Amino acid sequence: MPQPIEVPVLIAGGGPVGLTMAAELAHYGIRSLLVERNPSTTRHPKMDLTNGRAMDLFRRVGLAEKLREAGVPLDSNYDIIWATDLKPGSHELHRFCYPSNRVEYWRRRNRNDGTLSLEPPLRVSQILIEPIIREFAESKPEADVRFSCRLESFTEEAQGVTAMIVDETTGVKQEVRARYLVACDGGNSTVRAQLGIGSEGNLGAAHMYLVHFRSRDYELLRQFGQGWHYQTWWGQIVAQDDIQEWTLHALVPPDEGFEAIDPRKLVVDLMGRDFDFEISVANPVTLNYQVAHQYRAGCAFLVGDAAHQFVPTGGYGMNTGIPEAANLSWKIAAALQGWGGEGLLDSYHDERHPIARISKATSERHLGIRAAIYRLYQQAGELGGDDAQSHACRLRLGREIARLGNIENEAWGTEQGYRYDASRVVVDEPGYPPAFDMLAVKPSTWPGSILPHMFLADGTAVYDHLGKWFTLLVLEDRDTGPIEAAASKIGLPLEIVRIRDADIRQVYRKALILVRPDQHVAWRGDVLPSGAEEGAWRKGEVIDSCKELLDKVLGRF
Repeated sequence: MPQPIEVPVLIAGGGPVGLTMAAELAHYGIRSLLVERNPSTTRHPKMDLTNGRAMDLFRRVGLAEKLREAGVPLDSNYDIIWATDLKPGSHELHRFCYPSNRVEYWRRRNRNDGTLSLEPPLRVSQILIEPIIREFAESKPEADVRFSCRLESFTEEAQGVTAMIVDETTGVKQEVRARYLVACDGGNSTVRAQLGIGSEGNLGAAHMYLVHFRSRDYELLRQFGQGWHYQTWWGQIVAQDDIQEWTLHALVPPDEGFEAIDPRKLVVDLMGRDFDFEISVANPVTLNYQVAHQYRAGCAFLVGDAAHQFVPTGGYGMNTGIPEAANLSWKIAAALQGWGGEGLLDSYHDERHPIARISKATSERHLGIRAAIYRLYQQAGELGGDDAQSHACRLRLGREIARLGNIENEAWGTEQGYRYDASRVVVDEPGYPPAFDMLAVKPSTWPGSILPHMFLADGTAVYDHLGKWFTLLVLEDRDTGPIEAAASKIGLPLEIVRIRDADIRQVYRKALILVRPDQHVAWRGDVLPSGAEEGAWRKGEVIDSCKELLDKVLGRF
């Protein structure tokens, strides 16, 4: 057996979240070993949208532009189209219109009010983004990425875990000793099972059959023009790249018998005629709603699908997992570097578990709306004819679809308007925070919130001025010497960023805002803590008060 490997962090699972975890840790200079049992990144399309919040986090580590190069063209719209069917001669019922990224960039420049992410969302298939994140992680000297290698077992010890990994090609086993184990190994997580962590939710919430294929038959596939999702009574077609990659999602009852399905015949039957297409992969999918009871057990943490599973209405799977990786990575780095406490690691569960529940509840609401629309199809009458009665039925159904709406692609609050209310490493303040609304972002710097994105007068973004670690934004003339001294005393990397901008001051409200590496607000105030009113304090006392503040936000209880 080869010599044991010693590494600070062992990551189980090399999907988009596991690979992002390796990239995030490398961003902070932390070595990791990632093992993935499959020989390559996924061949299954899975998710087709990376939301604005995830893109902002990718921007921090240098991945956003690389991902955009793989996404749809800049002028492609994001329209959701409901139709009577997708066969030739079908009729459009209603279209929910969403602009292209070119328009979204313009909108962000001209609506500088803190309600939008810095990065627009990106239509891109998981098939395309996984290789990019993998290449990025493998380019980092801190990340050792091994595909065709699986985690077989592990034991917990006082100072970490001892794991056994297996090379799937050679069968050779090797021992790994790590301070922390991060489970990104999917819904059937080996790590979660060995830890004995249960889940809450609903298994078998939906059943679908997916066919991913290539075709340039635009006459058939784009009979309603360029769009993103073409939806009807039996499911939908998703345009993955607006060139040739498509995914058909067919609703299948659980007792239908997946094994009897001929994928090529299914596509031809549902599309109404044979056409030139090549199937890449076809498979049944059973979709679940599950959230693990606990995200941390000793030195092990659950991230991504290992921690939660959602029906993809709203796209909250990977898009919930990426912020989890951003949350946990800097906390592990802080603990390994000696200035983060155990309370900081515990806060990973306290902060992210409630967000998974929000994602689950929002997705369930979306699924309920879809189910209501499918019932409307059943009750709609004849939709395909050219007579007045069929026209009236189509008009009535289209109006009902419009009335039910498409919050599935408009739940901005769930995506980026949440706040870490349950966290012990966020400093409470008196008063009432803005109420959470799954449909809207209410820009706020209330502690625990995501710092609202704003552009400065010179056209640069506040996010791009933030340091790698903690940043104190100073919006008025304040002496920051005491908090800088306190940070130095405990070894916390702290960057001071001074901004003079009336628009930003109006949105951010306070003169001093302490921002974490994951862009969440840890503390805010108009003066430094404890008696810092001018003329009423001694510098040593304020340094001690600032140290107490920093001890709290770093979990040094």
